Amino acid sequence: MKKILLNGVDGNFGRKAASVLIEKWPHEDLIFTAPTEKGLEKYKAMGIETRIANFNDENLSDAFQNADTMILISMPFVGPKRRMAQKKALDAAVKAKVNRLVYTSIVGAGEKDIDTYEVNDHVWFEAYVKEQPIHYLFLRDSQYAEAMVSNYVNAYENTGNVLANNMGEGKMAYISRDDCAVAAACAAMSDWEDRVIDVNGSEQLTIAEYIAIANEVTGHNVEYKYINDEEQYAFFDSIGVPRTTEEMWAQTASNFPFCSDGMVTFGRAIRLGQMSTFTNDFEKLTGRKPLSVREIFEDMQNHVIGSRTATDN
Repeated sequence: MKKILLNGVDGNFGRKAASVLIEKWPHEDLIFTAPTEKGLEKYKAMGIETRIANFNDENLSDAFQNADTMILISMPFVGPKRRMAQKKALDAAVKAKVNRLVYTSIVGAGEKDIDTYEVNDHVWFEAYVKEQPIHYLFLRDSQYAEAMVSNYVNAYENTGNVLANNMGEGKMAYISRDDCAVAAACAAMSDWEDRVIDVNGSEQLTIAEYIAIANEVTGHNVEYKYINDEEQYAFFDSIGVPRTTEEMWAQTASNFPFCSDGMVTFGRAIRLGQMSTFTNDFEKLTGRKPLSVREIFEDMQNHVIGSRTATDN
C-alpha cells in the first residue's frame, strides 16, 4: 500500500488525524513527523516510523523520502513566514518525489474578491501548489465550531451574556476541528487527486442561530449583538488580543488563541457572504455526516478550541 506521511502529529489537529490513520491504515505504511523528538515518542512506542521534520531545516526533503502522500497542516502563523515555511515544505516534498499533497486550506479560498488576513495565504499557497509537479487535494475547511464555542463561553463568563461580533447575518457551515482532521486522514487514504474538497458542517447558520442552539443545549441566555469592524477591533484590544500572529506566542487572551486581524477580517468575509460554501463533500469523503452544532454543544467539554502551538526557531 502507499505510504502516508502526516506532519505535525504533536498538534491538536495532527493528533486527531493520526488517531484515524492508526485505526484505519497499516502501521507499516505510516510515517509521522513533528518538529521535536518529544512530539513523536508516543507513536514511536507503537512501532510507527517517526521522523523529525523541522520546516526550518535545510535538509527537510530527507524527512519526506519514500512517502506517496503527504498531509500538510497549514501553519498557525500568518503572512510571509507562513508562506515561506509551507513553500519550503512543498519544495522538499517535490524534491523527495512525493506523489500527492493533502493540504488543509480554508473556506473562502475560491472566492474571487476575498481579502482576509488568514485566507490570503491559502489562496497564494494553493496557486503555488498547482504550479508544481505534484498531485493535490485542497481541503477548504469551514470555520471551526470550537472557536465559537470558546467565544460563547467567554460571553457568559466575561461579557454579561452578550456575544458581540461583526458577522451580522452572514452564514457559515460550522464544523468541528476533529471532523476536519478526520477529513484530512480520509483524503490521504482515498484515491482522489487534483481536486478541491469543501469540508463543511451539517447546516448553514448565522451566528445568532448558532447561539440559539447553544442556549437550548446549555441553558444559558447569551444574546447576539452586531458590532462593526472597528468596534470589533476595539473589543479585542480591550481584552488583550494581539493584532497579528507575530505577537501571539508570548501572550494571548483567554478563550481567544487567535489574532484580531484574523478574526475581524474573517467576520467581515462571513458578513459579506464570502464564506457561505455548503456542500456534502465531507459525507462523500468520510462516509458519515459531520457533527452538528447541537451535538458539539452536547459534548461541549471536548470541543473548546485549546491553545495553538508553533515551532519557530
